Amino acid sequence: MKKIMIIEDDETIQFALKIALQKNGFEPVCAYTLAEGKKRFSDSVSLVLLDWNLPDGTGSAFCRYVKSISDVPIIFLTVRDEEKDIVQGLDMGADDYIVKPFQLSVLLSRINAVLRRTKNKNYSSVLTCGTISILKDKTRAFSEGEELALTAGEYRLLTVLLENKNQTLTRAQLLGKLWDTDGNFVNDNTLTVTMKRLREKLNFPSCIKTIRGIGYRMEDEE
Repeated sequence: MKKIMIIEDDETIQFALKIALQKNGFEPVCAYTLAEGKKRFSDSVSLVLLDWNLPDGTGSAFCRYVKSISDVPIIFLTVRDEEKDIVQGLDMGADDYIVKPFQLSVLLSRINAVLRRTKNKNYSSVLTCGTISILKDKTRAFSEGEELALTAGEYRLLTVLLENKNQTLTRAQLLGKLWDTDGNFVNDNTLTVTMKRLREKLNFPSCIKTIRGIGYRMEDEE
């Protein structure tokens, strides 16, 4: 079942969208604000329905944030019907732009059309946890939409944690996975130092857990 995120602050519209999506075999993921949307967005979302005007900012800001870390398609739902607004939305990477009011049947048709166009895209190269993400094909890491300057060791460690998200990794397992590709041994102290520096660059995220006496785990937050 494909997950579709709805970021819409109008409760009536959000409820109608949620019911329509459920009846058509989708799993809605709802948010009323940009902050809530960022918290709930993950690589399991197949498409985003995005209002332009939100209580804590504009949908354009969320669109730029998502497009900096993922190729997931975005459809704007907005009362802004001027040509310059539509052009701006499409230019920043949105896959479609629907002006309110709209018919649910038309919206569902547009959703299916966008999903058909993007079904062959490979999202496996995008790893996320909360607001942390990696674009593996571009070797780039982001936190809160900002690109991080990581060392090779820090990048490899973050990649391993994301690839094994929600699983506890022992220190021995991490050391084995972090063995340098050039054959240089990564010792226990190096792992400790690399983890410390990575956490600092990520601004000490709560999603990276220390499992005392065992190792570490990166996990999605509720």
